[in-house]
Amino acid sequence: MPIQLSDHFNTRRLLRFAMPSIGTMIFLSIYTVVDGIFASNLTGPTPFAALNLVWPFIQILSGVGFIIGTGGSALVAYRLGQGKKELANRTFSLLILTIFLLSGTLTLLGEAFLPRVIRLMGSNEAMFPHALTYGRIMLIGLIPFTLQNAFQAFMVTAERPKMGLRITVAAGLTNIALDYLFMGPMHMGIGGAALGTVLSQCVGGFIPLVFFLLPNKTPLRIGKTRYDGPALRQTFWNGSSEFVTNIAMSLVSMLYNWQLMRYIGEDGVNAYGILIYVAFVFIAIFLGYSMGTGPIVSFHHGAKNAAELKNLFRKSLVFVGITAVTMVVLSQILAVPLAKIFVGYDEGLTKLTAHAFRIYSLSFLLSGFNIYGSDFFTALNNGKVSALISFLRTLVFETGCVLVLPHVLGVEGIWMSLPIAEAISLCVTAAFLIRNRHVYHYA
Repeated sequence: MPIQLSDHFNTRRLLRFAMPSIGTMIFLSIYTVVDGIFASNLTGPTPFAALNLVWPFIQILSGVGFIIGTGGSALVAYRLGQGKKELANRTFSLLILTIFLLSGTLTLLGEAFLPRVIRLMGSNEAMFPHALTYGRIMLIGLIPFTLQNAFQAFMVTAERPKMGLRITVAAGLTNIALDYLFMGPMHMGIGGAALGTVLSQCVGGFIPLVFFLLPNKTPLRIGKTRYDGPALRQTFWNGSSEFVTNIAMSLVSMLYNWQLMRYIGEDGVNAYGILIYVAFVFIAIFLGYSMGTGPIVSFHHGAKNAAELKNLFRKSLVFVGITAVTMVVLSQILAVPLAKIFVGYDEGLTKLTAHAFRIYSLSFLLSGFNIYGSDFFTALNNGKVSALISFLRTLVFETGCVLVLPHVLGVEGIWMSLPIAEAISLCVTAAFLIRNRHVYHYA
């Protein structure tokens, strides 16, 4: 029998419902890693560095999907919890239409400003043509990429997390196969990496679109809608933390690359790119868990079920704590093998990457609580607190650390920036959770 948002969740049932979302994010991160491995080994260090340089810009533009997916799913699940199914579906349909309009506009703007952005991010002459090729092709796929990001959350709200996982696996396998084909036998270089990714995003974005357009047995279906300003404002307000996180992480990545180009050069950008790929696999568990449990929190918040909110909150803190400790231990053990997978052909770059990852990965001990805390307030439809946690965590604390610590500690300060920023952020997250516990009755 399918698990429904209205159920009572013991630990086993909660993990069963969240596991497909965790699997979705892990597989998404793994196929992103494979994309990087192919790019590094089949195109060489310079095109790989160019890919890592331009990727944050693409992430910023695709942030519309995360905003509408997380913010919209919180609002739609809340309305389902209130018993307003017709209104929930009208809102859902409006949000999908909004994705098309916004991402289409951003595609045109991105293509126009891409060369300037690449220069601004510190590209040298060798990297520029590779970055421009990769970026132009990736922008063509911005609409399906944005849809894919949004539907990952809406599949959970529709009580079909397993289907979301299957679609992600299909998209990932498509990307892996096409990466090998385009960059290997067909020798298409970094353009092949971009084309393979775009085609895989079409799988991840358009299959769920067709599913929700057709009659289905879920609570959600795309149908007739009309403009609803308050719903759009609430969605963007709810999803503002994801918007802040996405924008800030992309800007911080650009800042990391800029600092590393100054202190180390191209090897530093390559090492940081690998850190991002590998770290995504680890934090995907936190992201997937938050995405998988968020609609449950929203539903019971709408139904005013305080007892279930307390149950979900306590179990989630235990899960995050156990997972965090496990991650740090594994990252210390696997640092060298993971570095060798990407750049085993370069001993110096392998040592640099492994050393950086051992320091950088200490952040896993704390980041899960910050990620869950921010997403928890999103699920409660409190976009203000959620966005403030994300804003301080990434744009203020991490940016400050990246700018200041290298002056004191040199390159080591760059690698230590994230763990220190997460430690400061945890104090802020804990303060908000304690302050609001009597408002939402989750503790």
